[in-house]
Amino acid sequence: MSLAAAGGTSVRVLMQLRRDPRTIALLLAVPCLLVTLLKYVFVGQPAIFDRIGGPLLGLFPFSMMFLVASITMLRERTSGTLERLMTLPLHKLDLLIGYGVAFGLIGAVQATVVSALALGALDLHVAGPAWAVGALAVTNALLGMSLGLLLSAFARTEFQAVEFMPAVVFPQLILCGLLAPRAAMARPLELLSYCFPLTYAYDALDRITHDGTLGAAGLLDVVLVLTAIGAALALGAATLRRRTA
Repeated sequence: MSLAAAGGTSVRVLMQLRRDPRTIALLLAVPCLLVTLLKYVFVGQPAIFDRIGGPLLGLFPFSMMFLVASITMLRERTSGTLERLMTLPLHKLDLLIGYGVAFGLIGAVQATVVSALALGALDLHVAGPAWAVGALAVTNALLGMSLGLLLSAFARTEFQAVEFMPAVVFPQLILCGLLAPRAAMARPLELLSYCFPLTYAYDALDRITHDGTLGAAGLLDVVLVLTAIGAALALGAATLRRRTA
């Protein structure tokens, strides 16, 4: 693995996104708008906003980064850019780490902006420290990014990439515990929820926002999420095919 090659890939991806203001607006403005809408939907019920607003600070970046990463990576594949890169003496993991670092930085900015808005101007109250909530939101963004990079290998068009949202993201959002406690679900659904990485990401956010601390169980949740990120990137690297010039 080469840090220089990974760094060069990251810079190239960031420069491409810099020339795409619509994507930047999608990443930064839309989550802020959604959190603001949620605030005023429950304007007379601040306790409900406090209960669900904290975990959603991580779920919004997860969803947005999944979508943007999968479409961007698909464009790289279908435009021939990725194929040309694979003719160079680069390790496949260098490319994936480069993409991961670039999208990770974008996800960090996104999560920071959304968290600052919610915890500041929108007066969201959480039991834990704001920096911990922001850090977990960044981790969720990285999880969405890694899954998006992996699943882009199974799409042939941008429309198919978008279709992965209801197929992959929505079931995780429904079963992670946000809508109802997992213990109250039908037993097969409860067992299925433990197979999804977003379940553990939600649990960690729920603990820090409501209990004020992660505890041993919350730390295990974070470890499992980080493991899922690493596994998704490794599997994504396996989908890249080496070409010869």
